[in-house]
Amino acid sequence: MRWEAQALVPNPPDTAAGAAPALLPLAGLVRSITTPEFAGITFHEVTAKSALNRVPAGSKMPFEWTVNPYRGCSHACVYCFARKTHTYLDFDAGMDFDSQVVVKVNVAEVLRKELNKPSWGRHQVALGTNTDPYQRAEGRYRLMPGIIAALAESGTPLSILTKGTLLARDIPLLKRAATQVPVGLGISLAMTDEALSEAIEPGTPGPRARLKLVSRLREAGLPCGVMAMPILPWLSDSDEALDALFGSLAAAGATGVSAGALYLKPGTREWFMKWIATHHPELAGRYRRLYGTGSYASKEYRTWLAGKVRYFKARHGFSHSAGFSHRNLEDPRVEEAEYPAGIIPTAVPGAPADHPPAPVSAASRDAVQESLF
Repeated sequence: MRWEAQALVPNPPDTAAGAAPALLPLAGLVRSITTPEFAGITFHEVTAKSALNRVPAGSKMPFEWTVNPYRGCSHACVYCFARKTHTYLDFDAGMDFDSQVVVKVNVAEVLRKELNKPSWGRHQVALGTNTDPYQRAEGRYRLMPGIIAALAESGTPLSILTKGTLLARDIPLLKRAATQVPVGLGISLAMTDEALSEAIEPGTPGPRARLKLVSRLREAGLPCGVMAMPILPWLSDSDEALDALFGSLAAAGATGVSAGALYLKPGTREWFMKWIATHHPELAGRYRRLYGTGSYASKEYRTWLAGKVRYFKARHGFSHSAGFSHRNLEDPRVEEAEYPAGIIPTAVPGAPADHPPAPVSAASRDAVQESLF
């Protein structure tokens, strides 16, 4: 079974009396709840048997293990590549992905037990590889402090990628963790246009708030790389937009930046194209022609955007950090997406201190993405 490692245990016998009845026939579901402060979102609280997920052998990901405390994401990014993974739970990849959030309420306790096993090799663990660990639900459930503490106290290097400014809450904990293990931090930010951000990633903190978070992390002495993905054709790829983006990231003190064009894998493509047809009908035909029947923009567009990204990165001092994600323009299926400086811990126990992060191929990324729960 694909998700055997994330199988859920039966409902505990001490489930609180009066809890809302479970809304799904899902083993291990404790309760499904809605609250006024999270209007339109249902939280499905589950107890998980395991927390660590191994990236399949042969992957070129610069990490071997992941932890994802949530499934589904209230950030509601129209372009999110992880949408299809929600269909494995019999949810849909559209509105359900945004509003039906599965919460592994015991993830920190289970993780600590797994990390304490003699067989654990203290390999780097990545958070934020599928859905955002600092989405709004984290403000209610506070799962990340326990996860960070468990990793640091076990001597396990960790990395976090997020759009959530709630990460600032855990800066003191992350500073302490960084004295124990290598820590990498990354912010996802691909536009500075507040109106566009509100329209296409409506559940996220706006660009200004995320830029402030980058500055706060750097002021705290922590690394912070930025994943400037996706760059949206005809919406965020103008000279003015790219100049503003890379200039703002440089001013905020980002340690590195990687950029890449919109990627429309099945499950995401349908939801995004529906959004384009509704909000920018004048672009619907252009997007269909640009992407054809595949997941990637045309080679001509990617070549054009790669040149723009290189120019504006160099202009703002990022020429030595990881670059454009679609580097293999002949075959986007084997593109190399390098994580920027700051996101991947720079030193791992047992590895040379100057060992560089491994490049990530899109073919490998696609193959493992569905396993990163």
